Amino acid sequence: MSSQLKAKVVLDRNYKIAPVDKRIYGSFIEHLGRAVYGGIYDPHHEQADEQGFRKDVIHLVKELQVPIIRYPGGNFVSGYNWEDGVGPVGDRPRRLELAWRTIETNEIGTNEFADWANKVNADVMMAVNLGTRGIDAARNLLEYTNHPGGTYWSDLRKSHGYEKPHKFKTWCLGNEMDGPWQIGHKTAHEYGRIAKETAKAMRLVDPEIELVACGSSNTGMATFPEWEAITLDHTYEEVDYISLHQYYGNSENDPANYLAKNVDMDHFIKTVTSTCDYIKAKHRSKKTMHLSFDEWNVWYHSREADKKIDPWTISPPQLEDHYNFEDALLVGSMLITFLLHADRVKMACLAQLVNVIAPIMTENNGRAWKQTIFYPYMHTSLYGRGISIKPILSAPKYDSKDFTDVPYIDCAAVFNEENEELTLFLVNKHLSETINLTADIRSFEEYQVVEHLVLENDHLKAANTAESQNVVPHSNGESTKEGGQLQIIVPKTSWNVIRLK
Repeated sequence: MSSQLKAKVVLDRNYKIAPVDKRIYGSFIEHLGRAVYGGIYDPHHEQADEQGFRKDVIHLVKELQVPIIRYPGGNFVSGYNWEDGVGPVGDRPRRLELAWRTIETNEIGTNEFADWANKVNADVMMAVNLGTRGIDAARNLLEYTNHPGGTYWSDLRKSHGYEKPHKFKTWCLGNEMDGPWQIGHKTAHEYGRIAKETAKAMRLVDPEIELVACGSSNTGMATFPEWEAITLDHTYEEVDYISLHQYYGNSENDPANYLAKNVDMDHFIKTVTSTCDYIKAKHRSKKTMHLSFDEWNVWYHSREADKKIDPWTISPPQLEDHYNFEDALLVGSMLITFLLHADRVKMACLAQLVNVIAPIMTENNGRAWKQTIFYPYMHTSLYGRGISIKPILSAPKYDSKDFTDVPYIDCAAVFNEENEELTLFLVNKHLSETINLTADIRSFEEYQVVEHLVLENDHLKAANTAESQNVVPHSNGESTKEGGQLQIIVPKTSWNVIRLK
């Protein structure tokens, strides 16, 4: 099995980018569509536990080892009164949910979600409403969740059956406040001011928390990257992260261009990083601002179907993208992009986790199953923990409609010193050619290949369903090691994980 196309990468244990923060493998659950109701929670399902949470979904989330989950939104949070979701369920109000124009029953709220997050071994990244509300609601919610007791809000939590505080550490100061679609949309100066004052009040309640300011909703925003500069001018010393959001699609059915879209993500990260460093210099600050890429995924399949959904229903099937094989390849390339920026990207949330643009799908009265994107997400979460190593890559390139000089190979490497493991993550974007990749790993000479996982399919549009798992990885990848050289056959349009010990 030979190919004319060759590539080379040098990996040296001394070429360290940074330790990988495991929270880049985070995810997101919003009160949207069937993410909560019919997704993680379905008290009538045969696999429901004593709280009504689906045990089959819990099992799949635990397979992914998701370290942190953002909640409760998303656009939803900008119109959410958190008090509606605590206390006796029978007393909770039904509300018009304006972000997605549904009815919110409030059966699940802060405490129930904290219980579910514990069941899947994940921390919670909590968001506060800076759309219709502000400082007061944010500080009260923080007192409710994090204060030990002896005050109005903390004692209210205790009266609701939660004696110990949840101690949520990570908090988002609103959501996508740069977006005209957002309830309570603000200018950068308006948002910067309210975010700063909310941050100050929240830190007085609990100095241990870390805070995420809203960055741009995507690279196409007219205000990008000025939004980041103005927002951080106000908040730089009060917050720990700035957020980035980005979704990609292939509505034009141009696979070569679609698979290159992580180039745009790379540009987004570099631009925000340089903007942060400009404000750091302007403020003569010693603090380095980190990035929270707390919404990212492929999203385009369901947009037409969503237009036909009647408003004011309960948990309709909104944003239910059914992913295909090429989507999994781009998700893999996006994960590689995070690893290459491990020095600055410290959190990321695949949006979302169940049913809504998600790796896990459920049938209301039936099974839970894995979408194509489940696999690269799982592989990086399991094996991409350690130190990100800078790959010195030389690979053939191509031009597409929107991008020039796109390498056919995307490559990241993670060295887990403690477990004595080296893992390579590779995507071959070539639509028809296998690539022979030579990896110079002389500084890992004693390491041997223990597994080469490959996700491949002859049909880019192949997809998984509850009945049929058409796109699944195999472990028959071809990698051979001779001395300090690793010879890797990287099949056309494939996701590869090469594990060495």
